[in-house]
Amino acid sequence: MPSEPSRSGIVTDENSGERHIPESMRADGTTRKAIKIRPGYRPPEDVELYKNRTAEDFRNRGKGGIPGAEGLKDKEPDTPSPANNKNAKRREARKKAKSANESQETAAGKAPPPTETKPEEVDPEAEKEKKARNLKKKLKQAKELKNKKEGGESLLPEQIAKVIKINELIRELEALGFDADGETETAAAAAATDAEATAQPS
Repeated sequence: MPSEPSRSGIVTDENSGERHIPESMRADGTTRKAIKIRPGYRPPEDVELYKNRTAEDFRNRGKGGIPGAEGLKDKEPDTPSPANNKNAKRREARKKAKSANESQETAAGKAPPPTETKPEEVDPEAEKEKKARNLKKKLKQAKELKNKKEGGESLLPEQIAKVIKINELIRELEALGFDADGETETAAAAAATDAEATAQPS
């Protein structure tokens, strides 16, 4: 009894173990002879293609679910554990307490307290001093760079831009009410009058 033909048409005789391609009819009506196949030969059509499992998994990476998730779904406990029962009871008790509190508030006509927080008031004087400190720091850096440049050192383009901004920084400080040294103009004027008083002999 011959076996099922393979992809290439080879049939194996189960009694003798011989392999052959059986006779077949051509389109013009003539017959093809049966072809014997030598033992051990496998035609290319019958050779299974090598499948790289890693490449196969990579191609199918988005199609499946999370690896191992199916097993977790199957293992759901039929009877809830004591801890689950306890947690469920706690949740129910919280819900009942919350709904009771809400019903009491609505019955009493109380509105829930507003939770809006007012933004912190910023002291304009403190902001002014903070900005002046920042400008003073930038001015000090720019003056140091200017001294380096005058000393013959080469500066980077960003450093040259800082040196150019010296006058602008002084103007901003004066607009805030500070002099070039970062002191308030009133304090600077008082220091100047003190210096004049000490300089003049009495």
